[in-house]
Amino acid sequence: MLSSTRPMRRPVARTLQATAGVAAVALALTACGGGSDEGAAEEDGPITLKVATFNDFGYTDEMLAEYTKEHPNVTVEHVKAATTDDARSNMTTKLAAGGEGLADIEAIEVDWLPELSQYPNLFTDLADPELDGRWVDWKVQQATTPDGKVIGYGTDIGPEAICYRSDLFEEAGLPTDREEVAELLGGEDATWEDYFEVGKDFVKESDAAWYDSAAGTFQGMINQLPAAFEDPETGEPTDLATNTDVKDIYDEITASSGDLSAGLEQWGDDWVAGFQADAFATMLCPAWMTGPIEQNSGGIEGWDIADVFPGGGGNWGGSFLTVPASGEHTEAAKELAAWLTAPEQQTKAFETSGTFPSQIEAQESEAVQSFTNEFFNDAPVGQIFSTRAQSIEGAPYKGAHYFAIRDEVTNALNRVDLTKSQSPEEAWDEAVEKAAALG
Repeated sequence: MLSSTRPMRRPVARTLQATAGVAAVALALTACGGGSDEGAAEEDGPITLKVATFNDFGYTDEMLAEYTKEHPNVTVEHVKAATTDDARSNMTTKLAAGGEGLADIEAIEVDWLPELSQYPNLFTDLADPELDGRWVDWKVQQATTPDGKVIGYGTDIGPEAICYRSDLFEEAGLPTDREEVAELLGGEDATWEDYFEVGKDFVKESDAAWYDSAAGTFQGMINQLPAAFEDPETGEPTDLATNTDVKDIYDEITASSGDLSAGLEQWGDDWVAGFQADAFATMLCPAWMTGPIEQNSGGIEGWDIADVFPGGGGNWGGSFLTVPASGEHTEAAKELAAWLTAPEQQTKAFETSGTFPSQIEAQESEAVQSFTNEFFNDAPVGQIFSTRAQSIEGAPYKGAHYFAIRDEVTNALNRVDLTKSQSPEEAWDEAVEKAAALG
């Protein structure tokens, strides 16, 4: 999900509708064979490789032309879906047809992996000893199936900071300098309690809300749980009724959302309009969120980024490139996927679109370390998100039940925060009941 100029990338909270029946689809395909490519080396004749992405991965025409220059027999065709919903729907529908019509390389969001990893035969194994050490370890682990197959090469990650409106802070009598704001929110020892307490001080002096969305804030908080909804040992869902870790987060958010939340649904029209209406002063801010903020805030000055995140490190989002096994040129596609996710290309993608690289060499490059974002008051975003990335201890466990259970809790938060149709207790009880009915 993931840019200083990129269009909006949606988190996948609302993409499940497109995947109804994905398990049945994949099971029906377990006997499907792979593609006909016998290796990239003998691909001497002209071939076309399709790369399917969504929103903005930073893959410019100039970048793809570089690959063609190095591989004169290869034409790269870039197909870009408007949203993750569209991309996921297209992918699962074509998987149901045996993979016919899928691109040679299909981009996926990290949160699709729990389901897709159950059916590794649908994807080319991308494991390559020559690429060992290219990515941060936890990024590789996310795309590695239980039997050791690597089904995706990592593109970006989503280390989280706090984006804030310095002009609204100033009007409310709060510090505006990004270092001072980081300390205001607790610095290295920042907690969610700190974040909400400062928000209470802010709203006393401002007409703006403190943050945009209860559900969005919830996502940042549960990303810090090692295993929010399932038992990593068995993969079985944790009983939501007794899931105190999630309930404590839910209670902390709902206790403050009435005073602090703008009550907006992320990616909805009202949320987009809220940037122009001074509706909120802060946002949880993974690296890729800088693009949507800039896009939606055209003409608004005052956005900045504080190198701080409550509760320690956090990662929200990030994507991968996969090579469907049904493709005709799987080895050539694997080679292109490796090139697109090499440090050099990911550095360029970061400079173009703000997608923070998952490659260690790219993160440490001078180009990334020295990169600033003019829209965010010339914030040293390369350094900030590098620091935030270093605070991420690993990837939380997300199994096959993650989406469905999380959506029930998110829906409960929306009934409290958006529609205000239920009390926090009523909304939680309904979430528990619906989660139990999922089986």
